[in-house]
Amino acid sequence: MKHLKVLNHYFIKYKWHFLSGLLFVSLSTIFGTYQGVVVREGTNKILDIIGKNQNAETNEFIHYGLIIIGLALISGLFMFLMRQTIIVMSRHIEYDQKNEIYAQYQQLDSRFFKQNTTGDLMNRISEDVGRVRMYTGPALMYITNTIVTTITILIFMLKVNVTLTLWVFFPLPILSFIMYKVSDLISKQSTKVQEELSNLTTQAQETFSAIRVIKAYARENYFNGEMQNKGEVYKKTSLKLANIEAFFAPVMGLMVGLSVLIVVWLGGKLAIENKIEPGNITEFILYVFRLMWPFASLGWVISLIQRASASQERINEFLKHEPLIKNNNHHVYDIKGEIEFKNVSFTYPENNITALKNISFKLKQGQTLGITGQVGSGKSSIITLLTRQYDVTDGEILIDGKNISTHNLHLLRKNCGVVPQEVFLFSDTVANNISFGSPEGKANFSDIENAAKQAGVYDNIMRFQEKFETMVGERGVTLSGGQKQRISIARAIINKPKILMFDDCLSAVDSETEELILSNLKTEMQSKTSLIISHRISSIKKADLILYLKDGEIAEVGTHEDLLALKKNYFELNNLQSH
Repeated sequence: MKHLKVLNHYFIKYKWHFLSGLLFVSLSTIFGTYQGVVVREGTNKILDIIGKNQNAETNEFIHYGLIIIGLALISGLFMFLMRQTIIVMSRHIEYDQKNEIYAQYQQLDSRFFKQNTTGDLMNRISEDVGRVRMYTGPALMYITNTIVTTITILIFMLKVNVTLTLWVFFPLPILSFIMYKVSDLISKQSTKVQEELSNLTTQAQETFSAIRVIKAYARENYFNGEMQNKGEVYKKTSLKLANIEAFFAPVMGLMVGLSVLIVVWLGGKLAIENKIEPGNITEFILYVFRLMWPFASLGWVISLIQRASASQERINEFLKHEPLIKNNNHHVYDIKGEIEFKNVSFTYPENNITALKNISFKLKQGQTLGITGQVGSGKSSIITLLTRQYDVTDGEILIDGKNISTHNLHLLRKNCGVVPQEVFLFSDTVANNISFGSPEGKANFSDIENAAKQAGVYDNIMRFQEKFETMVGERGVTLSGGQKQRISIARAIINKPKILMFDDCLSAVDSETEELILSNLKTEMQSKTSLIISHRISSIKKADLILYLKDGEIAEVGTHEDLLALKKNYFELNNLQSH
């Protein structure tokens, strides 16, 4: 239960639901249990009539029947109210917990998402939260019901006969001991089930995401086999858990049967000795069967609690995870866009790969920096650091003369228009994908049109049947690579950010379209600080400053003409692309 203690603040938040549920379960149990008293009186009346050879009055037994029906209806009403309070409380907690987990996902940094699979993260917010809800709802309800029912029936039984009561409850400690021994096995196996379910979800998610590649290489059979293997492991793990849980049912039946046998044997003996009334035997049998479901459900409830504990442990693992990138400044101010790197070195913490070594350069507001170089030379890492996805390992980055770590992180990113190398479009309309870059994702239609025109994608959009209302498939699968890149550019410039960053975003368009886009963006980029990463010299040759990176270091720096005059790496690259 230690992992579930974090849920206590939810019970305090919904205390009136919880306390009302306790009241209703108590009232439901009391009215339900009182039926035993009516059955006892009815049984004694029947035996009294038989003993005196009298004719029974039908109306008298109808009277007992109506009382029992009335008690059952009242008990059922309170049971309904109990579910309307405790189960509704569990749904509120589920809603709050999912929001809490989702908010935590939003706060965590890039390193966390690189170290955890999408399938596992989805499983924690769906399957794990669902299992925790089974604890805050059904498990809690049945535990409360069991405790109240046991106490109420125990009081009713002790009023009749202490000896018979003790003998009836004798099997229960044995049952509790068995539950205690098995609960540990359930906990361990529940954790394994959740782990295997995460593996299964991850496999499915990766397969769906890569379905076009899988079909292109005709690897359907291989991935079917992989899914079957993981499914088989999950099935075996779940069946093992089911086998452990199934152990409770026959034990319950044995213990209940033993209690009934004790009631009939010892109760009959006490009735013969006139120590109890004959009606007490039927009363006790009714009590035993009323205890049957609460105690029969204990095995299931323990299983729910153990599963919830295993799931909550997995949730707690990352709820306690502190993001490395934190926003310590919440002031609102203007960002001009002056950028300076001072001896910046950076090593990715998740794999210890050094991406940048002693990088230094300075850009004034409105200037453009072009970056090119070998594959894996650290070009994209510069944008990663400027948007503060990571913090530098050594050195410092200054924005407007202030260390980047002291800036308002939210404000900084709002003032950065980024077109990543790997374009991501949402399953939404073209218009909404472009307006995503505007404040709060809202923009008027004229701004959307202008952004599309500047990005050189307006004519393509107008050829679509639904134009700007065309639905884009998941990750933009219905569009070509060039169309996705240009929509991504439109998204970046619609907010008119102070810093524009293009990470090899024109690789999927031809040279003519590239020239058109750069020409359109010339006015847009005039007053903005811009970084253009590209393997094409044509994309960066007009930049105010060009860096040629090699193995994470600046191998060459200068203008286009300066680098050509050096006749080194940049010169050779230019010659290759000129022929």
